[in-house]
Amino acid sequence: MDRRAFLFLTAASMLQPESAAPPPGSPDTPSGPDPQTAAFQAWLRDFMVRAIAAGWPADLVTEQMAGLTVNPKVVDLDTRQPEFVKSTGDYVRQSITEERVLTGRRKRADVPQLPDIEAKYGVPSEILAGIWSQESAYGTVQGDLDVIRSLASLASDGRRRDWAETQIFAAFRMIQDGDATRAQMKGSWAGAMGQTQLIPETYLTTAVDGDGDGKRDIWTSSADALASAANLMMRDGWRRGETWAREVRLPEGFDYSLAEGPRHTPVEWAELGARRADGLPFNDRDKDTPCQLILPAGAAGPAFLIFPNHMVIRRYNNSTAYALTVGLLADRISGMGPLTVAWPVEPPLSTDDRVGAQKALMALGFDPGAADGVIGVNTRVALRGWQKARALPADGHLTQALSKQLQAEAAALLGPVPPPSPADGPPPVTTPTAPPAAPATPH
Repeated sequence: MDRRAFLFLTAASMLQPESAAPPPGSPDTPSGPDPQTAAFQAWLRDFMVRAIAAGWPADLVTEQMAGLTVNPKVVDLDTRQPEFVKSTGDYVRQSITEERVLTGRRKRADVPQLPDIEAKYGVPSEILAGIWSQESAYGTVQGDLDVIRSLASLASDGRRRDWAETQIFAAFRMIQDGDATRAQMKGSWAGAMGQTQLIPETYLTTAVDGDGDGKRDIWTSSADALASAANLMMRDGWRRGETWAREVRLPEGFDYSLAEGPRHTPVEWAELGARRADGLPFNDRDKDTPCQLILPAGAAGPAFLIFPNHMVIRRYNNSTAYALTVGLLADRISGMGPLTVAWPVEPPLSTDDRVGAQKALMALGFDPGAADGVIGVNTRVALRGWQKARALPADGHLTQALSKQLQAEAAALLGPVPPPSPADGPPPVTTPTAPPAAPATPH
C-alpha cells in the first residue's frame, strides 16, 4: 500500500463512524446524505489526508477535524446576495448614534494603553475606536460560530477553497503554539475573531501584545485587540499625521462627473469649487496630498475628499459605507460636529432594481460589466456616461427612481429588459447591510 493510500485510510478512519446500515430493502434504509453533506464529507476526508501528508501531526488533525459537519448557514451567507441593499446613508445614519459616540469616548478612556498604541503605530485612537465599534460593538458582539467549522464549510463549498484552507492551517498553528484554544476560537461566519475581528492568518502575522502580559489575546484584552488592529493598519499603509477624509461643499453647476476620477490637492479642489464644509484649513500634511472626490449618496447628499488613509480603512473592510462610518464616528468621538449636509432618505435597492439598471445600461450602449447586481465602479462609470448623455447630474448614484427611468428607456427602445435570473449568479455584496456587520473582506 503506498503512503497516500495509507494516509487516506488513516484519515478516513478518524472520521465520525457511521452507524450500521439496515438490510437492503428495509424501510429504514437511508437514502444517503444530501449533496451538500456528501460534498463536505468528501472534502473533509481529502483535506485530512493532505494535512497529514503536509506534515501536520495526525493527532492534531484528528482532534480538530474528525466528526466535523457542514454549517449550511455559513455557505448560504457566503453565496447569497441580499434581496434588498441598504443605502450608504441609511447604513451610516444607523451606525453613528449619540449612544455609540458617547460609548466610544468612554471605552477609549477605559484603555490606558491607547496613547502608547497611537504613538507606536501612528493610527489615531479615535479611528481604532471606530473600528472597534463596527467590528464588535466595542467587544460585546464577537460572533459565536466555531471558526474551524465555518472555514471548513467555506472550503468544502469550493468558491474560496484555497483561502479557507490556508486559514484552517493558520488556526492549527494558533492551537499548536498555544495562542488560543478551540473553545476560544469563536467568530463570524467568515472566520474572523476577537474584538477587532482578525482571521487566523492575520492573527499569526499581525496580532501583538498591547497590555504587556506576554500574550496576544484579541478576545478579552481590548488593548491587545486595538494594538493588533493598529499594527495591521500601519502595515497596510496608514499615513501618520494625515486625515482620512473631509466633507466639502460643492457649488451650483459643479461637474459631478469628477467624482471617483482625478486626484487633486485640496488647494486644487478648492479652485474647482470644492471647499471644506466646516471652513477650517487643511493641515500642512493634508494640503499637499492628492485626494479624490466621492459622492456616496449622489448630488443630493454629502460630498467628501478622501485621502489615502480612507483606502487603508477600506482594506480592513472593502466597503465605502464601512469606511465612512469608521471615519465619521471617529471624528465625532474626537469632538467634531455632525455633517453639514444630511444624508438623503432613500428606499433600499432590490435585486431587480440593481440588475435591471445594469441590463438597461448595457442595452443603451453604456457597459457596466456583468449584470450581477453589485453596484461597483464599472456600473457607476456607465451610469455617469448615461446621465451625462441625458444632461442629468452625472453623479453615478443609482436610485430606485433612476433604475425605473433606465429600464423604461431601454424598454421603449428595445422592448422590456428581461428580469434577473438564477443564471446571472450574482456574487455576494460587499457593502454591509446592518451594523455591526460581519467583515465582508476578512482581515
